[in-house]
Amino acid sequence: MKAWQENIRKVVPYTPGEQPNKPGMIKLNTNENPYPPSPLVARALQEMDDDSLRLYPDPTAASLTGAIAKRYGVSQDQVFVGVGSDDVLAISFLTFFNSEKPIFFPDITYSFYPVWAELYRIPYETKALREDFSIDPKDYYAENGGVVFPNPNAPTSRYESLDLIEDILCHNQDVIVIVDEAYIDFAGESALSLLDKYENLLIVQTFSKSRSMAGMRIGYAIGSPQLIRAMNDVKYSFNSYTMNRTSLAAGSAAIEDEDYFRECVGRIKKTRDEAEKKFARLGFSYPEPGANFIFVTHPAIHAKDLFTALREANIYVRYFDKPRINEYLRVTIGTDEQMNRLFDFLESYIREHRGE
Repeated sequence: MKAWQENIRKVVPYTPGEQPNKPGMIKLNTNENPYPPSPLVARALQEMDDDSLRLYPDPTAASLTGAIAKRYGVSQDQVFVGVGSDDVLAISFLTFFNSEKPIFFPDITYSFYPVWAELYRIPYETKALREDFSIDPKDYYAENGGVVFPNPNAPTSRYESLDLIEDILCHNQDVIVIVDEAYIDFAGESALSLLDKYENLLIVQTFSKSRSMAGMRIGYAIGSPQLIRAMNDVKYSFNSYTMNRTSLAAGSAAIEDEDYFRECVGRIKKTRDEAEKKFARLGFSYPEPGANFIFVTHPAIHAKDLFTALREANIYVRYFDKPRINEYLRVTIGTDEQMNRLFDFLESYIREHRGE
């Protein structure tokens, strides 16, 4: 090894979901919304002029933080925005997890967490989920340098109650607790109601799922003004212009269209309810889903074999070759037509598997 190679930072990177682009494919592997964004988004983009590309964007992203603050009934200094929730979470890790004590997060969770911890040299410990993939709050009572977990969890889709979240907050008031709510709009109540009670709580959400804007890369955090100010200080230390003008305009328009947002979320939840019944009839089991995907397993079919067969049929789902979940597939909820094609294939595959 050459001398300069010894000083290169080495990490095992996050592996994103496959992004195929094939005619007639059914893409149910990356939890994208199957419906288009609000019509107000298209209108906002059409109204943009040459200055939108020629001039720098507002480094404070005031139009977007203001729209988000209004939507959630918080003050504007409680909102931080970034290039997708991954950017927001990465800045959160860099800003708040700086002690020598390990941060805690579940063993089955969003696989970017250990990547950021390794990248920023943050010590961490994973806490095993129960057999039903639920969090045991007692695992988070020990001394630590911070806590982060998704709710609903990824890839299990399991939603935890506010009582459990508050239990963890009560036992961790000397560190930052991050609740990653990328899928909350498909589940129960957000932890936003706990913000006034816990100044160490940071909630992270995204436009990628329920607002159909994964391609725009818009994420945001809501917390106390002190936490948001600290995050902005870190952001301004290496990139003042994280949000481009196009994203600011599109995001502001999207969050103002509450009726369209609720309609799309309702359609996906209705399709998810039907998919649950169909999976159950075919012999699959799954944790109760709280996201726009279902985490399924079948007692007689290996998940990897089914994943491969689906892929060969131009149907893409997500498979994780990891301990405890290597017999599960994560299936994004698509349109009714896409889900019908999925179940037509599954019914045929299972009949063949049984030798019928």
